[in-house]
Amino acid sequence: MDQNEWRPYGGVTPAVTFNQYLSRTFGWMFAGLAVTFAVAAGLCLTDAATMLAASPAVVLAVTVAELVVVIAFSVSILKRPVGVTRALFFTYAVLNGLVFSMYFLMFEMTSLITVFGLTALFFGFFALYGMRTQSDLGRLRPILFGGLVALLLMGLVSALFRFSGMETLICFAGIALFVAFTAYDVQMIKKNYAYFAENGELLEKASVYSALQLYLDFINLFLRLLQLLGKTRSNN
Repeated sequence: MDQNEWRPYGGVTPAVTFNQYLSRTFGWMFAGLAVTFAVAAGLCLTDAATMLAASPAVVLAVTVAELVVVIAFSVSILKRPVGVTRALFFTYAVLNGLVFSMYFLMFEMTSLITVFGLTALFFGFFALYGMRTQSDLGRLRPILFGGLVALLLMGLVSALFRFSGMETLICFAGIALFVAFTAYDVQMIKKNYAYFAENGELLEKASVYSALQLYLDFINLFLRLLQLLGKTRSNN
């Protein structure tokens, strides 16, 4: 879906205005977040989250299912019906809600709300930067994806060797990485609009695709901030 350059749609009337497209994209993102947190909260209220946390095999199955859905979402997105793309997006949001229910068990509710608000501030600031900046953030793509690989490797090393201070370092690195991804992905919304503006169906698919990218940026930023600042229930 990423485009390396703007393609003018010269003379052709866009299927929707850019503001409509932007609102629709963020609308999908917020809808996905709402589904995730609603599922997580619902599982906690019914004690289903406790049963889920006590079943490592189920947690692993959900994690694998999330990976499968993301891969399915990304493959041949332009050839797939819009409805299927939306369904995959919300399927991922529901699966992520199952995983998030365990964070609701681990952390105090006031802490979750505070970190969510802080995440929204970080996300909003860098989303605005990505929208307003005149710099081409596309050149950061290799650095960002290299940083993502490095972050995964750091997490693996930390899990295996438990170096002192490693987890805190990973949190700060993750925060820096995902605020940068936020700015990058918001700028890509503008580029995708310029590229697909004359085709309403492709524009809708691009909108949902961009919404997933923003959703993942928000979720990953939230998790890093929660790990760094969140207060667990066991600390009471």
